[in-house]
Amino acid sequence: MRGLILRLLINVLALWIASSLLSGIVADTGADLIWAAIALGLINALVRPLIVLLTLPFTLVTLGLFLLVINAAMLSLAAWFVDGFTVLSVLDAVLGALVVTVIGWAGSSFVGENGRIERLDTVVMNRRRS
Repeated sequence: MRGLILRLLINVLALWIASSLLSGIVADTGADLIWAAIALGLINALVRPLIVLLTLPFTLVTLGLFLLVINAAMLSLAAWFVDGFTVLSVLDAVLGALVVTVIGWAGSSFVGENGRIERLDTVVMNRRRS
């Protein structure tokens, strides 16, 4: 449970940074960021796997770059569901998805399997063992 909450907070932080960096991503309040992170998490868990499977030929032909388009579509879909969180253009969605993906990946790499925050040396040592 703790890991789920930590990853949600990482996504909230990533969405906040994306909305701060990009003028085309707007969140009216902090609560809108939280709801957008929840919506994005649910969409990524339920919708994204089906979309990735259906677009697998495009993803293979573009050597995985089409996944950025899929992530942008998922971010736009989350914005469509959450009032107070908007993504104004396709370019903003792509850049926002890039920001959210990189920050989410970097932040989640420090959250262990049991939900605890791990130190960098512990993460490196665990990766070397496996």
